[in-house]
Amino acid sequence: MVSVSGIRGIFGTDLNPENLARYSAAFGQWAKGGTVVVGRDSRVTGELCERVIVASLQSVGCNVIQLGITPTPTVAMAVLKHKANGGIIISASHNPAEWNAIKMLNDKSEFLDAHEGAEVLKIAESGISYVQYDEIGSVETDDQALKYHVDAILDLPYINADAIGSAGFTVAVDAVNGAGSESIPYLLERLGVKKVHKLHCTPNGLFPHNPEPLPEHLGEICELIKTEGADLGVITDPDADRLAFADNNGRLFGEEYTQASAFDFYLRHNKGDVCTNLSSSMICDFIADKYGVKCHRSAVGEINVVKKMRKEGAVISGEGNGGVILPDLHAGRDALLGTALMLQHMADTGMTAAEYRDSLPNYFISKNKIQLLDINADEALSVIKQKYADRNPDLTDGVKIHFDEGWAHLRKSNTEPIIRIYTESDSMEKANAIAEEIKQAVSG
Repeated sequence: MVSVSGIRGIFGTDLNPENLARYSAAFGQWAKGGTVVVGRDSRVTGELCERVIVASLQSVGCNVIQLGITPTPTVAMAVLKHKANGGIIISASHNPAEWNAIKMLNDKSEFLDAHEGAEVLKIAESGISYVQYDEIGSVETDDQALKYHVDAILDLPYINADAIGSAGFTVAVDAVNGAGSESIPYLLERLGVKKVHKLHCTPNGLFPHNPEPLPEHLGEICELIKTEGADLGVITDPDADRLAFADNNGRLFGEEYTQASAFDFYLRHNKGDVCTNLSSSMICDFIADKYGVKCHRSAVGEINVVKKMRKEGAVISGEGNGGVILPDLHAGRDALLGTALMLQHMADTGMTAAEYRDSLPNYFISKNKIQLLDINADEALSVIKQKYADRNPDLTDGVKIHFDEGWAHLRKSNTEPIIRIYTESDSMEKANAIAEEIKQAVSG
């Protein structure tokens, strides 16, 4: 799959050394042959892909800084550390182990926007200019990138490792044998956590369960928390940009509550507007209302959230899939940061994770889709827009309608012939009822 944000696919079939070389060289040419940081998650194919990508970058004159197995947010921090022209992350995120991908960062450590991505694709399609033998780029290794990232988190004025250490927390970690396997425990050690219980923290890319941090995949860590009496469970996806929590009773917070928890902590220290995407839970609006600020909404996609955050001057942002974005640090989702904010919140308030989660209202999101067989997607969205015109639908990204009891968001999929329908209310029954109403309206 080729898009403005990178390429991804199943290695050995649609993703292979040939197209990895072409697109990474195109990115290097777009970066004007400057310094490019390269990091990867722990996938079995990661090292092979890294060798191809590094050589391709050199071939267009880029000087490469290799990080090895590294969380995506650490790559972003390394771009800033080295004042690099960009970065490449080799990771298929939450996709299964047979997948891999390259994701591209610009010199601000942000994922490429549509215009930048289109420029890279144009270079890849129109032909690449390789340098002469005496102009090929150099390669060096930075084995201090994680320390730099964690140092920056600990240097935030509202993070107090002494206070966290004094609380005597024990934390269970499920890093799905990904890039968080060593980085999350290292962060916890630096924060002064008393005891870390590691589950699936061997960075070998052999995922012991579906790597997407959803409830149906996380029974083991919930049991571990109860067995060991841990104060918090920390769960990451393979490249450690998404984050989920489990409380001290072994109950999952729900990924939608990750960013809300970060908002709640941060706004106590720095009041300002927040930002998330249109498909994220209204728990974000609840937190914003609590502090008398506005929750801005963007189109779905991390770079869209970042651009909206910049435009509105939001002090913190994120996505409902467990993403926390803090411009004080860098403009990307960061599971290490989110973990530190949560532990500091617990240390400051003296609340257990369960007490804190119980203090928040419960909202339920129903995720549905409509297959587009004899239905035109644009026509279907137009039907919904007209039917609910009196509710002033938001047309930023598909159609979003607010109801008295919740909301519905309809979007065309970029990868499948479907319309995605997300609905939310204060009960799953109500959320499902909204979804059924929408599906009936589309089908006529």
